[in-house]
Amino acid sequence: MIRKNTHMKIIAALLLGTSFFTFSFHSSEKSAPDTELTVNGSSGIKFSKLTFEKAIKQAQATGKLIFIDVHTSWCGPCKEMAKTTFTDSEVGTVFNRRFINLKIDAEAGEDGPMISKAYTVTAYPTLLFVNGEGKLVRRLVGKQSKEKLLAAVSTIK
Repeated sequence: MIRKNTHMKIIAALLLGTSFFTFSFHSSEKSAPDTELTVNGSSGIKFSKLTFEKAIKQAQATGKLIFIDVHTSWCGPCKEMAKTTFTDSEVGTVFNRRFINLKIDAEAGEDGPMISKAYTVTAYPTLLFVNGEGKLVRRLVGKQSKEKLLAAVSTIK
């Protein structure tokens, strides 16, 4: 009986210690702010971690358009654009100045499937340019070179 009681105390102490450690660890973690930017390369496009809803509000407040790179984890051309076109310094300068930039996985999170359905995204990559009311201004489908992307963006007012 004493041995069983000792085992129970040890198990209870271990569970309590594990719970305390887990709680302390998670409490000390700081979640990334909505506006934290991820940079593709040192001078490329800076993609915001804003939700689509918050990006819409920011677009309304700033008058900027929203650029959305709709991609998937398995898309080869998407990965290639992320490594080349989106890391180009000239592309970064234009996009970071003119747009609120979002990178959305079409198959993940809340925004991905919603955006894919709302804007009828059926191929990847699809690049969307949306105004502060959520209205589609321009759509580009497929891999875009630096030159093609900058030429297309130059026609967007």
